[in-house]
Amino acid sequence: MYDNGYGTDPYGYQPQPQPRPSRASSFLRTVLSVLVLVVLVVLLSWGLRTFVFQAYEIPSGSMEETIMPGDMVFSEKITYYGSDPAPGDIVTFQDPDPEQGGRILIKRVIAVGGQTVDLRDGRVYVDGVLQDEPYTRGEPSYPLTPYYGLTIDYPYTVPEGGLWVMGDNRTNSQDSRYFGAIKESSVTGKAIFIYWPLTDVGPL
Repeated sequence: MYDNGYGTDPYGYQPQPQPRPSRASSFLRTVLSVLVLVVLVVLLSWGLRTFVFQAYEIPSGSMEETIMPGDMVFSEKITYYGSDPAPGDIVTFQDPDPEQGGRILIKRVIAVGGQTVDLRDGRVYVDGVLQDEPYTRGEPSYPLTPYYGLTIDYPYTVPEGGLWVMGDNRTNSQDSRYFGAIKESSVTGKAIFIYWPLTDVGPL
């Protein structure tokens, strides 16, 4: 092989320059790349909110002092894929009142299906056992007048597939004393963490 002035190619061929893409095609590829990225971000966001966790802002004081009005809370969904809500869990769930348009509420699970709840002298009993509830700060837990058409008699046995939930702020919470046991299927997640404001950040 020899060098004939055109490199080492014995036939003297030179590589032909490739045509540069037009500005229009380059712009189109950029637009398509951005659209694909946007779609991926939207799908990822939807997937996380639907199957992993959801963020909620707390509008009322029904969970004071555990969760304060205005706190931003993460509610995760993974735990209940493999287990059921348990007493002590703080859960988010769909309001059982159909007139509320499916708004999300947050309360603490006190009893599950098959357990019996009783309210005596402002104290909570589950299956006859007085509950230790330091999160209520000693506030009494009296029965409430249920919403129209509902009757709640104590002792109250939670139906299978149901949950008895109550707010930690017992003197300012419309909970199962008002709307009865909720369906376990209405639970949207387990509240695990306050992420805003910084003064309240911490696990639940």
